Amino acid sequence: MRTGAGREAIVIGGGVAGLATAALLGADGWHVRVLESRDELGGRAGSWERDGFRFDTGPSWYLMPDVFEHFFRLLGTTAAGELDLVPLDPAYRVYSDPATGAEPLDVHSGRAAATALFESVEPGAGAQLSRYLDSAADAYELATTRFLYDTYETTAGLRDPALVKRMPQLAPLLTRTLASHVERRFADPRLRQILEYPAVFLGGSPYGVPSLYHLMSHLDLDDGVLYPRGGFVEIVRAIARLAEAFGAVIETGARVTAITTEGGEASGVVLEDGRRLSADLVVSGADLHHTETELLPRAQQSYPERWWRRRTPSPGALLVLLGVEGEVPQLTHHTLLFANEWRAGFDDIFGPRPRVPDPASLYVCRPSATDSTVAPAGHENLFVLVPVPADTSLGRGGEQGAGDPRIEAAADRAIRQIEDWCDIPGLKERAVVRRTVGPADFAADFGAWRGNALGLAHTLGQSAVFRPRNASRKVPGLAYVGASTLPGIGLPMCLISAELVVKRLRGDRSPGPIAERARV
Repeated sequence: MRTGAGREAIVIGGGVAGLATAALLGADGWHVRVLESRDELGGRAGSWERDGFRFDTGPSWYLMPDVFEHFFRLLGTTAAGELDLVPLDPAYRVYSDPATGAEPLDVHSGRAAATALFESVEPGAGAQLSRYLDSAADAYELATTRFLYDTYETTAGLRDPALVKRMPQLAPLLTRTLASHVERRFADPRLRQILEYPAVFLGGSPYGVPSLYHLMSHLDLDDGVLYPRGGFVEIVRAIARLAEAFGAVIETGARVTAITTEGGEASGVVLEDGRRLSADLVVSGADLHHTETELLPRAQQSYPERWWRRRTPSPGALLVLLGVEGEVPQLTHHTLLFANEWRAGFDDIFGPRPRVPDPASLYVCRPSATDSTVAPAGHENLFVLVPVPADTSLGRGGEQGAGDPRIEAAADRAIRQIEDWCDIPGLKERAVVRRTVGPADFAADFGAWRGNALGLAHTLGQSAVFRPRNASRKVPGLAYVGASTLPGIGLPMCLISAELVVKRLRGDRSPGPIAERARV
């Protein structure tokens, strides 16, 4: 890779990872052009408006605030200076199948509140959770200082004596699944589900991701959950604003059809409209499978089709966007519905005979509980996520029930489940706006491999040193950012992914984040 102020860089994709890369490169003196194929920015962190409702169509949990803060500080600002962040209390509500007779649980962040809740459900679980969260906090500190910000160009970080000394404690966390780690400590199904569900944020199953990822519980139970007023589109706007402030030119409706090379090195791109643009550096924030198999010839692919045949995608997603007349106080900002058939549901998604779980474990976001700008007065904004197999044959969604039959039928089942479990009669009839999104939409709109919703799942073999790097092995001058490259899935990971590109260009092989410095 080459570096140096005044050079030209092209970033493919105006998602969060691409925009963040543009901002950081611009701050380092690069002349950056961002090429986004769609008419709006954000990628999977999208936004959709209809009849006074504004829906986030992607991420909706603001976690790892320290990563956001670090990113903004690298650009001379702060999260508070760019976003209006609101703490959520409760962090979320959990419903169980009514057949169990279990009352809903409100989960409040903070050690005292979380341990009190666990103790009230299962005697002794409060003290057990406190120990669990101590371990989770330690794992999170280890991840952010040793693993997430490492480009893995060398093994020096992994051979650090301080890390080697901790291997006896670390090894079991890498070889044991999250589910086994949780279930040996807690007996109540609801408590297990609260601690295991974060695997979905990682694009995986608690029966497949390593227990090191119990660190996720540090985020919601110890650290807290925030919401950027105006929605997650405000994060996209903030990063785009900073990229442009550092000189980036952002172009929408600009679909790249090929990455060009000269002398074996990346030299630019070809666009669908026939333009050929030159650059010293090309960074692709497009789906990694699409980048490798569609934008590069076979001889230049670091991750050809045969490599992907041995990999595990994250689940697909059925999204149901509902603009509802009247209030829905039964739902908090974040609400989770956990099915009794917990393991069977994950087997339905990841197993050898994939199908849409029924009943499914659902996630419902009600941002109108916190933000009056996302729905007209007297109405509610609901975003429903049903994890499904990464399978484009499930079809595409549509507006007002016009999607493919399997998608709409599954959406109807999810709405009925919310009505029954949360005691919200007539929810379907109260929806004045309805839109569904299916795996085939993710494939068509984002080039998502197999229609997956998040990227490569965080199995042990697809995490850390085993995850695709941020630079092509075959084409010097070609870098990758996004959810299928290092370090992984989620908005904070996309910000770190952008930073890893900059670290490579600087020749920085340290395992930690770039030192912050004030900018004027």
